[in-house]
Amino acid sequence: MRLPLADRRTVGAYARRLLTQYRVPLTAVVGIQALGAVAALAVPWLVGFLVDEVTAGTTMEVVTRTGLLLTLALVLQTLLVGIGDRQSRVLGENIFAQLREEFMRTVTHLPLSTVERAGSGDLLGRTTNDVDRVQWAVRFGVPRVLVQAVTVVLVLGAAVLASPLTALAMLVSIPVLYPVARWYMKRYAAAYAKSSEAWAAVNGEITETVEHAATVDALALGGRRRRRMRAAVQESWEREDYTLLLRAVLFPGITFGSVLPTAVAVVWGGWLVSQGWATLGQVSTVALYTVQITGSMAELLMWMDEIQVAGASFSRILGVSEVPSDRTPGGPEPTDSAIRARDVRYAYIEGRDVLHDVSLDIVPGERLAMVGPSGAGKSTFGRMIAGIHPPTGGRVTVGGANLVDLTEERLRTEVALVTQEHHVFVGTLADNLRLARHDATDTEMREALAMVDALGWSEALADGLETKVGSGAVTLTPAQAQQLALARLVLLDPHTLVLDEATSLIDPTAARHLEQSLGAVLTGRTVVAIAHRLHTAHDADRVAVMENGRIVELGSHEELVRAGGEYAALWESWQSE
Repeated sequence: MRLPLADRRTVGAYARRLLTQYRVPLTAVVGIQALGAVAALAVPWLVGFLVDEVTAGTTMEVVTRTGLLLTLALVLQTLLVGIGDRQSRVLGENIFAQLREEFMRTVTHLPLSTVERAGSGDLLGRTTNDVDRVQWAVRFGVPRVLVQAVTVVLVLGAAVLASPLTALAMLVSIPVLYPVARWYMKRYAAAYAKSSEAWAAVNGEITETVEHAATVDALALGGRRRRRMRAAVQESWEREDYTLLLRAVLFPGITFGSVLPTAVAVVWGGWLVSQGWATLGQVSTVALYTVQITGSMAELLMWMDEIQVAGASFSRILGVSEVPSDRTPGGPEPTDSAIRARDVRYAYIEGRDVLHDVSLDIVPGERLAMVGPSGAGKSTFGRMIAGIHPPTGGRVTVGGANLVDLTEERLRTEVALVTQEHHVFVGTLADNLRLARHDATDTEMREALAMVDALGWSEALADGLETKVGSGAVTLTPAQAQQLALARLVLLDPHTLVLDEATSLIDPTAARHLEQSLGAVLTGRTVVAIAHRLHTAHDADRVAVMENGRIVELGSHEELVRAGGEYAALWESWQSE
């Protein structure tokens, strides 16, 4: 599936809300830049005045005074434009900071099932390429568009004041610019949207190939992955080629439509001078104004093109917020910590269930191990128990309340999931731990690390808890990263823990020691452990054996071994390894 795109009305409404929210600083930026444009208008006016004075015969004093005024106008323009440019960048940073925070808030609350079905490429493209395009437009494009629009109006007004007849030359660009712009505007939205989608596909192919390089190598999938990559790049090239065609029509049209008024102003103005309807200075002033407006129009249309690109990316970014929630918080609060699953079904693809009417009561405080072959549905059912996915059918409750009816904050105080996938965020070790509980003290963080046998290596780091880790800093080993994830779990302190291969990246001896340590500190909590290492099942109070999306055996280790069924076969096979 593809994540949705926001329509133009949604994008426009969001943009208007931002402009309204930042109207005061935006008005200040435009005002400062407008004053700089007014200062720039003085230069052609003074040049025209000087031309007329020299033509009529003047003194050195007049020439000197006019030259000083020209210098003053240029210095004033430079200062105002510099101040305005700085303020526009500050404004752009503030706006983009808000956009980034809102986007990250939306992304972190996306239903995990939707993210998995959409794949990594689409979401990665929206969080990288699309964000970069919007960032560029917000920081520089929006202020410059407003400033250049004001400049064009001011230049036109000044040209009319200087010589209304000569200023008519500026109208000749309309028959050129209007049809070109109209042709472009009809095609840009769909073209840039498809281009962004194509780049997202390229990102997805690269990311998935790199992240799963070992699997690609083991199954000799290199040729297939290269063919998929070539196909994605080819489509991206075709999409980009079409957008370049749009620009190839737009920009020459802009250039021709922009320089035409200057040539017409000189020829038309010369005839007006010969008829006595304008002075040479007036024609010079208007001709210089056409040069100024040419630059402003070129920059305005260039930024308009960039904003169209950003608009297509913006619709993809805002589209993330239109993903429907997979839960509706509300209803009764849990009355106890008992988790019950009744007739649970789940399908990643509609009509193809991977869980089939699974029912299970988890006794508060027990250790339940879930075992079975790969693809049996253990991890999927574990996510049902953790409230990650809402069941396709049936229900999972905690204390009588549906897990999917709880808010995310409340849900994580009831039950939490730690998988074999883990991530070390850029920041200090303490920052990573406080993701679980923002008010955790140093003592509490050290206790959590000690509980998962991570205190030794963490204190050996150069700055202890304040050591920066993650990309570009200290790199933690896979085992250390997994211990960090488990320490977060200790700080989060839910009454039920779902461990999905949570120690798979630690060597068996260390994993055994770690699990024993966890068992000692998690007394009184309910633990659901999904594992292939059967010593976890050996230590559990009960074992649930899953096969083909169903629980086929349930009981203690000793009971299941005596029964001689699926678990007994698994245990015998594991013992012989």
